[in-house]
Parts: sequence; C-alpha cells; structure tokens
Amino acid sequence: MLPATLEFPAAVVLVIGGAVACFAGYRLFRVVLAIYGFILGALLASSVMGISNHAGMIVAAIAGGIVGALLFTFAYYVCIGLIGAAMGTLLLHIIWDYAKHTEPTTIAVIIASVGGAVIAMALQRYVIIVSTSFSGAWTIIVGGLALAGNREAERAAAAGNVWILYPFTPATGRWVVILWFVLGLTGLAVQTGMTGKKKF
Repeated sequence: MLPATLEFPAAVVLVIGGAVACFAGYRLFRVVLAIYGFILGALLASSVMGISNHAGMIVAAIAGGIVGALLFTFAYYVCIGLIGAAMGTLLLHIIWDYAKHTEPTTIAVIIASVGGAVIAMALQRYVIIVSTSFSGAWTIIVGGLALAGNREAERAAAAGNVWILYPFTPATGRWVVILWFVLGLTGLAVQTGMTGKKKF
C-alpha cells in the first residue's frame, strides 16, 4: 500500500503499463513482465512497512519493485507457466460460479492450474497475446477509474493490485465488464495484426 499522495502517479503508471501490455504485450513481453513484476514486488515489499512510515514504504516499494522486475524478467518460462495456471484457474472459477454458484474444489483448481500451465507452454504465443491483452485492458481500466476519482480504483492503484476490482463482481457495474471485454478484444486484434506475419 502506498501513501495517499502517491495514488495519482500510481494510477498513471497503471494506465501506461496497461497500455503497453494490452497493445504490445507479445512484442514487449519481457518489458510487460518487468512492469508487472515491479508492481507485485512494490506491493509485497511496501506492505511490510508500517502505515505511518511513508519514507520506509516508498523505499521498500522501490526496492521490492526492482527485485520483482528482475525476477519476472529472468524467469521468462516460469512466468508463462504461471500465466497459464492463473488463466486456467480464473476460467474454472467463472465456469464453476455460473454452473454451481459455489467455490470450486481444491482438486479442480489444481487440475485447472496444471492444465493451464501445460497449455501455456505448448501455445506460448497465443497465451501471451490473450493474457497481456486482457490483463492490460483491466490495468488500464483500474488506472483510469483511479484518475477519474473512483475510490475503489484508487485503492487498487495505490496498492498495485490490479485485481482488487474483480472484473466479474456486480459492484463494479456491467459497463466495466463490457469495456474490459471490448478493450481486451481490441488489444488482441492489434497484437494479432502486429505479430501475424512473425514466426514464433
């Protein structure tokens, strides 16, 4: 969590980082990994510091962000596997919720995670394009809402956790889900067009 004075720059970083991921995620995948690694590292490191220690939180966020960016950048194939596992788990939760209106079982989550990771490694190009398009789109939306004064989005931007506003939660409004889907498809189309003639 970052001090309130840094919520605006955090939102700007999310919008810019989300745009890079959404529209050039495959071509700049290592850059995207560094961006999200920095966000995650900053979140984890700053959360260790006390809320009143603003200077310590900033230093911890920067140091943790750098470490996270380096880890994500050099762990290229591990990150692809993790992305696939996350996508598999997310898809399972969506389907399970609509079908049974309950949380999926542990066994189902494990199977979905492993299956997603295996598929991601086999279809790296497509997984990278789809995951960066839609995660980047959601990051743009969270940052944009924060810039517009949405309090939930401001907290998400300051925390660096772009999934605090879960895209299928009714509280966010149906228009947010539609915008996320349209923006993600736009990013998907742009990236597919940019990389269509390139061999993986």
